[in-house]
Amino acid sequence: MFLTLLGVALLEQLVIYQVGVIPSQYYEVLGSKDFSGFKTLTAVAVTLIIVNSTLKSFDQFICNMMYVNWRKSLTEYLHSCYFQGQVYYSLHVLREDIDNPDQRISQDVERFCKQLSSMASKLVISPFTLAYYTYQCFHSTGWLGPVSIFGYFVIGTMINKVLMSPIVSKLVQQEKLEGDFRFKHMQIRVNAEPAAFYRAGRVEHMRTDRRLQSLLKTQRELIGKELWLYIGINTFDYLGSILSYVVIAIPIFSGVYGNLSPTELSALVSKNAFVSIYLIGCFSQLIDLSSTVTDVAGYTHRIGELQETLLSLGRKKNGNYSEAKTSWDLDSSPSGEDPVPRDTAFLLERVTLSVPSSGKLLIKDLSLRISQGNSVMIVGNTGTGKTSLLRVLGGLWESTRGSIRMLTCFGPRGVVFLPQRPFFTDGSLREQVIYPLKEIYPLSGSADDERIVRFLELAGLTDLLARAGGLDEQVDWNWYDILSPGEMQRLSFARLFYLQPKYAVLDEATSALTEEVEHELYRMCLQLGMTLISVGHRPSLEKFHSWILKLHGEGRWELTRLKEEEVAAGRAKLVALLLLHKVLVSLYDLLHSLMVVQGVAAWNGNRASKHPHRSSQPNTKAEKEDVRVKTLQQCQDPQPRGIVSKSFSPMDERENLFILWAG
Repeated sequence: MFLTLLGVALLEQLVIYQVGVIPSQYYEVLGSKDFSGFKTLTAVAVTLIIVNSTLKSFDQFICNMMYVNWRKSLTEYLHSCYFQGQVYYSLHVLREDIDNPDQRISQDVERFCKQLSSMASKLVISPFTLAYYTYQCFHSTGWLGPVSIFGYFVIGTMINKVLMSPIVSKLVQQEKLEGDFRFKHMQIRVNAEPAAFYRAGRVEHMRTDRRLQSLLKTQRELIGKELWLYIGINTFDYLGSILSYVVIAIPIFSGVYGNLSPTELSALVSKNAFVSIYLIGCFSQLIDLSSTVTDVAGYTHRIGELQETLLSLGRKKNGNYSEAKTSWDLDSSPSGEDPVPRDTAFLLERVTLSVPSSGKLLIKDLSLRISQGNSVMIVGNTGTGKTSLLRVLGGLWESTRGSIRMLTCFGPRGVVFLPQRPFFTDGSLREQVIYPLKEIYPLSGSADDERIVRFLELAGLTDLLARAGGLDEQVDWNWYDILSPGEMQRLSFARLFYLQPKYAVLDEATSALTEEVEHELYRMCLQLGMTLISVGHRPSLEKFHSWILKLHGEGRWELTRLKEEEVAAGRAKLVALLLLHKVLVSLYDLLHSLMVVQGVAAWNGNRASKHPHRSSQPNTKAEKEDVRVKTLQQCQDPQPRGIVSKSFSPMDERENLFILWAG
């Protein structure tokens, strides 16, 4: 494409030269009153102008295509660096010196490529046009013409260099403030509901206006500095038009062309003026590019700074951390120097962990082996390092000392992390459930659909399928806007059930759910054969784990093994309660069916007459609510001995209350 642009630009310059000398030819035919020559010259001129317009349009088209291709290549290159490993995480969380990486990749790259493509044609053709028109100018005016024009250009370049220097740094500052201002609006958009609950409109208005005022102040300073640059550019542009006549006047007044008639002299002046003006114009174009070069320099600084940081983070290795193959579809036992059991997922040896930014000590000399079937629950007060330990297990943070080995792969047959804040991408419901396998595993037809629907049901999200319009319906909403916190966590578990890893790392993954729902989800994880590494606060979670790792802060920790009988008793108790619940529901359904067969289940006023010793069943919603409230009041006991559980009959969907006695 570059060679194509060069070829088109050269042809365009040849045609421009022919068009440029046409006025001198008009002087001749009009001065000699040659009507036939006039008609021929006019036809040639129109043809050349059409050809020139076509070539100029192709020139612009090629420049625009170069802009698209350059943006594609540069953005994809930055993406490859940005998404390599956990570079994007380190850049956003652990590095504070790079502001607004998203703006640099999207907006700065776009503007950089746009400005550079607008200069491409001029920069490509300038060496050829300068050489050709310098020769023509020398042939017409002697050495004085080219020397004067070159000296004029050198002086203009030096002055513009002085005027450009302070603009580049100010432009970089402006782009940073632009990103901060845009981020503030994005922050309000993402957190609109919490801000509304806080009635934060007034304070956020003030804070957003503060960002705006800071941006506008910088823009005013930038405009003030650009004023002097524009004065210099425009001055040299207009002085250049006079300089062309000064250059051609020197040989005329010195008598070089004294033997020419007025008509011939007019034609010569016109031709030589065109050559001199065009040569000056070539230099003026380069001077005019000063403002564009200033913008490009600012964007180059920001993009180059980002690139250096991405490459640095990509080369940086965590010396204390090693992991097995990370392919999502591999299930092979990693080989290591130490004889480690095949069922081991994580092996920590004398690990010391501190906060990267402050150096605060969290955990000291922790040695731990997490193997299949031995679930670990991590507990502790806020700020003791629970989530930080998971970050170390995932390779996001470096340990201060010690070694961490992950001896299984990430993915369905290895380890899957459920972070504290669920993550959902754009796309259909299927893409949320199977994430991040969309681009790796092909769709498997109806069997895959049935699995997804079943796991959505197990997670309690049957209605979400109808709301989304199907598994593959491309929704235009943001999933964070239409899902409640509890639904987000349920959908995360549906994703976990679909992936079915050997190990599930859960960071308070059920904090927005009730204990009953939490029990069901954890029980399903165990049924699917997962070993759990959980961060949680509820004592009810202990029954699903074999070990308790309690973090006390300041480096202190305590690892306790739960007694097998306690774990077994807790699980048996839970299973018994669930079975009793199902039995009562089944008995109710059977009794209701028998009543329908005998003709005594009609919920109307006739029921009272058929069975006078029974009270009539409530018909209205208010009556049913009254009965429900009374039933709840009767169940209240100063020393509760049971659990009130809700169930919904599949026959008539009436809400019923059962007392599940715990002892």
